[in-house]
Amino acid sequence: MQTTDRFTVNGKPLLLPDAGVSCSFEDLDSYAAGRDQSGVMHRDVVRYKVGSWTFSYGFLTEGEKKYMEGLFPKAATFTFGYPDPVDAGATRTCTAYRSKYSLAWYDASRGVWKNYGFSIIEC
Repeated sequence: MQTTDRFTVNGKPLLLPDAGVSCSFEDLDSYAAGRDQSGVMHRDVVRYKVGSWTFSYGFLTEGEKKYMEGLFPKAATFTFGYPDPVDAGATRTCTAYRSKYSLAWYDASRGVWKNYGFSIIEC
């Protein structure tokens, strides 16, 4: 079981994703933002560069699945560590939540799961 300290949940490392990580950052506009009648956009940004990350794993053993699920607390939020998007050598942290996850039971006799994936969203 290979972990990476580049991504952490409450300080504990995630397993190294074998099928990739997607990162995105977006600005959040208030309800007052929008286009006027002449088509000009008026932005009222309440937060800049709110992060979201999608993790994908091709296959996991039963032990790896238990490890990953054990990382996520039975709480609304957790501390998430990730590489700084500007300086990949630095680490940043934020309060985040896991929005959803999915997996498929691939081989019951061998205890193998596939297509495990989840999204982490910055609060």
